Order: sequence, then structure tokens, then C-alpha cells
Amino acid sequence: MARAKYVFLNGELVPFDEAKVHVSSAAFKFGTAVFEGLRGYWNEKEEQMYLFRLDDHLARLEFSQRFMRFEEILDPAWIGEKTIELIRANELRETIHIMPTVFVSGFGGPGVCGPIGISIVANPGVSHGFVEKGCTAHVSAWRRPADAAMPMRVKCNANYQNGRLATVQAKADGYDTAILLNDRGKVAEGPGMCFFMVRDGKAVTPTTTSGILESITRATVLELLADRLGVKVEEREIDRSELPAAQEAFFCGTAWEVSPLVAIDRMPVGDGTPGEVTRRLQREFFAIAKGEVADYPHWRTAVY
Repeated sequence: MARAKYVFLNGELVPFDEAKVHVSSAAFKFGTAVFEGLRGYWNEKEEQMYLFRLDDHLARLEFSQRFMRFEEILDPAWIGEKTIELIRANELRETIHIMPTVFVSGFGGPGVCGPIGISIVANPGVSHGFVEKGCTAHVSAWRRPADAAMPMRVKCNANYQNGRLATVQAKADGYDTAILLNDRGKVAEGPGMCFFMVRDGKAVTPTTTSGILESITRATVLELLADRLGVKVEEREIDRSELPAAQEAFFCGTAWEVSPLVAIDRMPVGDGTPGEVTRRLQREFFAIAKGEVADYPHWRTAVY
């Protein structure tokens, strides 16, 4: 994978290979860190990089820090400034993936809440290829934890072990990825992305109380489906038995963007190819994120 020259770490730009956190830190031992993933989209015609919904991502990062009771809460505006500074220093002029992480660098037991460190990494965005061709999934034997156990709406590093277990099992069983059920047996989401299906002309997605991340891409998709595509959207619980009835399905998230699901549990979704609603949604999403249309300017932050 191509890598940028510099990483932002604890107040300064450092060479990529020198960005290190101590092995005895709470971040390393317990996953006591919170992060965001966001994309920068390169507009070749304008020679401009647009960061997609930067302010929304940084607001969620602030919430995650407060929820985790970190002893210091880093200013979102400052993190945004340093993110742009890093991208410029790396002279990145292609679509990129950015990950700011706020972590506990202190030593001690799982209850330690400081001192606080921060890293920001921005690298060329690597596509998994599912946006175009679609992906397959199975309903995982692993469940999303209950909110009272490990709340998924907090973007904490430790939470992602649950999704990792589902992912490696799915791949071992011959699927691209997984769909996780929640502790009540209802559909939650993918290991790191939200789930939508289309039934009888309506787009259906689990509620934010279904054990999912309150995804910024999900919120974007909800708005685009209603306002740009004229598709009615239902946010409700979804039974596992509904999945074979879907005419279309897709995942969405920063890393997954809008990726069609073409088969679930080896049963084709619709005719087994990406559906019309999904394709229309993709066109709208990428045109807006890349700044190819003037709509939703508040979702884009220019870098150069």
C-alpha cells in the first residue's frame, strides 16, 4: 500500500516510520483510544481536494472522547487545522483516507484516562473493489454487543474487535464480509459499515438503537435517498428472515462508501447484480463528495 511521507503525532509532523506509541500505554494494551475515518476526494478538473463532512466527523470524535472520560478533550477545530496541514505537507493530490486517533498514552490499568495523545494519518485511499462489482455476505454467528456492554455508537478502537471476529470468520467461510445481528436477534450492521436494503420500492435500514454506529455516511445516504432520488426511507428493526426478500441491498460507510450487496448467505439479492437504486445513489454520492456538483457545499472542506 502506498504511504504518505509524514504523520501528525502529538503536535508535530514526523516521518511515517517514526510515528510510535509506547507498548505499555493504555492505548496499546486496552484499545483505550477513539478515532474517525474520513475521506478526501480529489477533483482533477479543479485540482482541489475536498474533505467529506470533516466538521461532522470531528464533532463525533469529540463526543467519543467525552464518553470515554478522557482527562483532556482536544479541540475539533484544531484537529481539523492539523489534518489539512498534514495533507498539504504530504502533497497528496488523489483520493485519500484519513484517520485521526485520540489515545491514552499513560500507563496503568484499564481505568487510566490520561495523558492524551493524538495521531493523524492520511494515506492514498485503497479501494476494495466492492463499489463496482458488489460483495457477498453471510449472517454472522457473532453478535453485536448490547449497548449496556459495549456501546457501538462510540467509535472506540476496542469495539472493532467484534467486527474483526465477524470479518475473519466470513472470509474463512468463503464470503467477502458479514452482517451482524444485535443482542435481540435483529439486523444491526456490517463489521464496519451500515446496512440498507430495498423492499417494495422503499429503502429500509436499522434504527440507531439497533446496536449500530451513528454513521455520518448513513445520515448522508438517508438524506440523498429522500431528497435526490425520491425514495421513501424506513428506519426500523429488520428481521433476519426479511433479508431474502430484499430486491437490493448495500453497505455504506467511509471505507465502504456505497457498496452493493449481491448475495447474502449464498442467496442472490435481486438478480444478483447491483440494483438501480444503489447505482443512482452512488452517482449522486460521488458527484457531491468530489465537488462535481455545487449542491451541499457545507459537506465539503477544500484543502488547497
